[in-house]
Amino acid sequence: MTSEDLTMPETTVVQLTPGRRPARRPKPRRTVPAGAPLGMLIDSWTLALEASNKATKTVRSYTDTARAFLRYLEAEDLPTDAEGVTATEVRRFLIHERERTSAASAGTHFRNLRVFWNWVLSEEERSTPSPVKKEDSPQVFRKVKKYLSADDLGALLDACKGTGFEARRDTAIVRCLIDNGVRVGGLADMLVEDLDLKGRRIRIRLKGGDELWLPIGSKTASAIDRYLRMRAGHSKAASPWLWLGVKGRGTEHFSHWGVRIMLARRGKQAEIAEKVHPHRFRGTAAHELLRAGAGEGDVQRILGWKSREMVELYTEELAEERARETHARLSPGDRI
Repeated sequence: MTSEDLTMPETTVVQLTPGRRPARRPKPRRTVPAGAPLGMLIDSWTLALEASNKATKTVRSYTDTARAFLRYLEAEDLPTDAEGVTATEVRRFLIHERERTSAASAGTHFRNLRVFWNWVLSEEERSTPSPVKKEDSPQVFRKVKKYLSADDLGALLDACKGTGFEARRDTAIVRCLIDNGVRVGGLADMLVEDLDLKGRRIRIRLKGGDELWLPIGSKTASAIDRYLRMRAGHSKAASPWLWLGVKGRGTEHFSHWGVRIMLARRGKQAEIAEKVHPHRFRGTAAHELLRAGAGEGDVQRILGWKSREMVELYTEELAEERARETHARLSPGDRI
């Protein structure tokens, strides 16, 4: 073996400048929008919703979804114009929201996006069909609704007993909810002039601005009358709002948040296992009315629903219980 055979092959040494990293591969540039920017369209859609007198909560729900979708597209470097968005982007967004929150939340986003893109099409801002496809609707498993039993309602009224202002106010509010399952927003925004105690009814303003007279029973009318006598001595008795607060600022109007907090507190006092919130009263009232023999059409009108399907949606889980009670009362075998 010669000395040449022992010679090591030459190597090339690459020195990196201290503090410098290897160059990163540049991100692909966004394509120039082929249609109107979604941000601009969302602003226009908001104006259109407000012009059509949509409820504030509805407008917020719609636009929150649209802006969340836009933020997702921007974060993923996806098209953000009316023509560039495809069904694939919508599906990816819905999957992202389902994994981030829940299938129910993704379902809400799906419905809201469908409304948005239908509006975009109506404005002729897109030349192809909507990217929101019916078959992409997230599957949401229905959960068992929580109803309030007769014992729960009795315990709740017991928790509100008393002769003070709060006791009388809370009793009157709970009585209204038990009687007709009134929506909390409409209940909280009642004015003193919305009362017709002799006619056994109260006037409610619905989310879209419609007004509706809801019936009340004699016990509810009496509870409201007792509250009004105590209300006359309140420092904000001149307020047009029916329900008044007692602590903090804004006592001239006991808002829907105040009602929610009060119900949760009274529910704890009554030792009701599940949290008491306003919406639980709607299904409970509908069930109790059907149980007492009311027709579905009457229940629909008493609860202020616009379709008969809502009655079934809120009460079908207790339909078997009502059927058994009806059979016990009308048993063919017992009548022979």
